[in-house]
Amino acid sequence: MKIAIYGRKLTRQNSVVFEQTLRSIEALGWTPVLEQDLKEQLIKKSNIGHTLDSFSSYHDLKSGFDMAFSVGGDGTFIKTVGFIRDSGVPIVGINTGRLGFLANITPEKIEETMGMVRDKRYTFQKRSLLRVQTEDDLFGDDNLALNELTLHKKDTASMITVHASLDGNYLNSYWADGLIVGTPTGSTAYNLSCGGPIVTPGCQIHILTPIAPHNLNVRPMVVPDHLPIKLSVEGRERKYLISLDANTKSIPQGSEVLVQKAEFMINVVRFDDTSFLDTIRNKMSWGMDKRN
Repeated sequence: MKIAIYGRKLTRQNSVVFEQTLRSIEALGWTPVLEQDLKEQLIKKSNIGHTLDSFSSYHDLKSGFDMAFSVGGDGTFIKTVGFIRDSGVPIVGINTGRLGFLANITPEKIEETMGMVRDKRYTFQKRSLLRVQTEDDLFGDDNLALNELTLHKKDTASMITVHASLDGNYLNSYWADGLIVGTPTGSTAYNLSCGGPIVTPGCQIHILTPIAPHNLNVRPMVVPDHLPIKLSVEGRERKYLISLDANTKSIPQGSEVLVQKAEFMINVVRFDDTSFLDTIRNKMSWGMDKRN
């Protein structure tokens, strides 16, 4: 097997996890391939990885890879998706961060996880993405988001107005600090912080969640993900912010933004001993009240 490995930042705390991951992969006779920046960090700080091949863009993962390992938190997992895209390469998330809804394999379970991969004791969980189009093609090839698109204010304390239409029909004008269009995966991200619903993976929906709306009767809305969503923003300033996950750009007032479901999905590896329900129950500390 040929395994792509990505991690954003090598620290004293997580270097042991990278070393353990590499040892486990090589012990099974598999071939690890490091992301170029990660390889340089490993050579510099841990003096390992000299002889390993590397990749630097999503073009390198178009063929020949069997699996990808993301070592870090959910932000690292999202960056890994940027390398995977439509290649179909499944992703395993090893968590060295905090919550870890996507990267949910703890360092203590690396050896066990490798054994399950070897024995093919896993399934693929499909995760949808957003594809975003803007008039000036702001994001170029990076116009994909696993979690959400967000339109929000930039250099002002004043609220903005986000006009939204669904499948060509006017939906609402949100008077708020911004608007989130989230996927089921993104339901546990910014959407959750703004009072939106938690959605299980596999649901074919998008979530529209206003950020600090000024109308008490405006609530998050769930819509079918096959319907295109068109947005535009106006307010007192000339420019606003548009974010695809952690990728943020400035957008002029009045620009139209088209949000659609991407034509492909990501394969997230799910092992027999883990489930989304277990993850959210444990990460959100449900049932920790003494009355339960």
